[in-house]
Amino acid sequence: MSTIVNRRDLDFLMYETHNLDELLERERYSDYDRESVAAILDLSQSMAQDIFQPFAGHLDQNEPKYVDGKVEIIPEVKEALTAYKDAGLFASGYDYEMGGMQLPWVVHQSLSAIFVTANTSVTSYIFLTQGATNMLNACGSDDLKAKYMPKMVAGEWYGTMCLSEPQAGSSLSDIRTKAEKQDDGSYNITGTKMWISAGDHEMTDNIVHMVLAKIPGSPAGVKGISLFLVPKHRVNDDGSIGDSNNIALAGLNHKMGNKGTTNCLLNFGESGDSIGYLVGDENKGLSNMFHMMNEARVAVGMGSTVVGLGGYLYSLDYARNRPQGRHLTNKDPESPMVMISEHADVKRMLMTQKAFVEGAHSLILYAACLLDERASSESAEERARASLLLELLTPICKSWPSEFCLEANKLAIQILGGYGYTREYPVERYYRDNRLNHIHEGTHAIHGLDILGRKVNMADGAALKALAAEVTQTITAASAHTELASHCQDLGAAMQQIQLTLESVSKASDPSLALANATIFLDAMGHVVIAWMWLKQAVAAVQGQAKGNTADTAFYSGKLAACKFFYRYELPKAISKFDLVGSLDDTCLSMSAEEFIGH
Repeated sequence: MSTIVNRRDLDFLMYETHNLDELLERERYSDYDRESVAAILDLSQSMAQDIFQPFAGHLDQNEPKYVDGKVEIIPEVKEALTAYKDAGLFASGYDYEMGGMQLPWVVHQSLSAIFVTANTSVTSYIFLTQGATNMLNACGSDDLKAKYMPKMVAGEWYGTMCLSEPQAGSSLSDIRTKAEKQDDGSYNITGTKMWISAGDHEMTDNIVHMVLAKIPGSPAGVKGISLFLVPKHRVNDDGSIGDSNNIALAGLNHKMGNKGTTNCLLNFGESGDSIGYLVGDENKGLSNMFHMMNEARVAVGMGSTVVGLGGYLYSLDYARNRPQGRHLTNKDPESPMVMISEHADVKRMLMTQKAFVEGAHSLILYAACLLDERASSESAEERARASLLLELLTPICKSWPSEFCLEANKLAIQILGGYGYTREYPVERYYRDNRLNHIHEGTHAIHGLDILGRKVNMADGAALKALAAEVTQTITAASAHTELASHCQDLGAAMQQIQLTLESVSKASDPSLALANATIFLDAMGHVVIAWMWLKQAVAAVQGQAKGNTADTAFYSGKLAACKFFYRYELPKAISKFDLVGSLDDTCLSMSAEEFIGH
């Protein structure tokens, strides 16, 4: 049993739930079929298990060090990344015209996720590079793309995103990094960036930083932010590496988890000119950066999901093989012990993990399918609809897995008991690694404000209407199966509750009061969306059962049981949260700082 991927479930989600076969028939992806996709995933699983997974614990206990202004990192990291590059897998996230494989995004996400489960820290270098490259391709000039992209696509140079600053955090309107235009059209970048993942190391000849900065005289706030490409080393006209670009590593941040990814404080222009190049138009930096951030947010959601999956698979295997205790009706202390997977509360914890992880996995693959729909559909209307749905669901894709798959990791530790709390087993590392996902690429609160304050109402509510139409389509399909009838009713009622809640919130005269419980709304709406994903899976499971393949009997019945669990144990929690949000409760909003502890 693999503890980094469940290939049967992945196939079920890709083909039976989300109809990848239909996507592979489109011209854009016609070079691929089930066999070629399986071969790519086979290669990924083999490399992840043989190269990435074996040193994950060692890397966690031997994190990068800051020595004489440089990073020291154990050699296995570079060896793994080199193997990934040599296998051509850096190209999985790019189109043919960029020198890539032009895989369906749903396949690219899936192969990347296998490596994330195996060794989360190492994969950060990969996905940041792919995100920076795709953003450069979308926004950069032809000269910049010609000079930097080939090396990045090949995995020979890495990339980062540099947004946050020590004094600003998530408040990008308060950044101070400055970009002064030079006579040759380049810019001199000065300032400090904080929390820069993969921001410095010695594993590659160059690191291409995507930096947000303000040009003197630009508008105040986020409207005055521009985006710049700032390489660690300057690049000569012939493509060779030139002088240092004077980006100083001021230190490394030491984190609770994800320890193998360097997390840096970088000073630009401290010891000489740090030369940068404008990407896109002036003062359009934030919108350009979102080409990378939205991609990264869905990737963070997938990362949260599969780190939760790693804990689930490990604790399931442990529970099946750990004898302890006896059935409550057995009073004979001399009788054989049973495996802990036979105990009701262990089953509850395993079922909760399954419901959270497999529900989130379905959502992330659905989002990936929307990206593929947008890239491959011949219908402008269908492309626009996919974009609307993706905009609405991105906050949920990022935030729901980072909240509830973290809960799955907590339960994995509980199943192992005291052993789970030790470094000898990976489940405590999974928990620590996953905790970051609640914070980066927009905190939970920011995404709550985004969805309640903007996304549900954008385009006069068109995105929410599109989602309702998709859910209705699933309910219609499920209603043909009597065993799913109660789920159809519950999901329909939950969708109505979303609308009633929004009507109540719209009556608030004070925007602060309207958004005071936005995070709670985000969690509740996420529960409804995951309930929808489980109903989609249930329909596919019933249809699978009808085909009569006895080898899949337990698999399909397990899917239906998990769907039932989510509707009985979890979906009701969303209704109570909607009631709280709709009541415009001001308990937290009205609390003063002094009241928490007194003067």
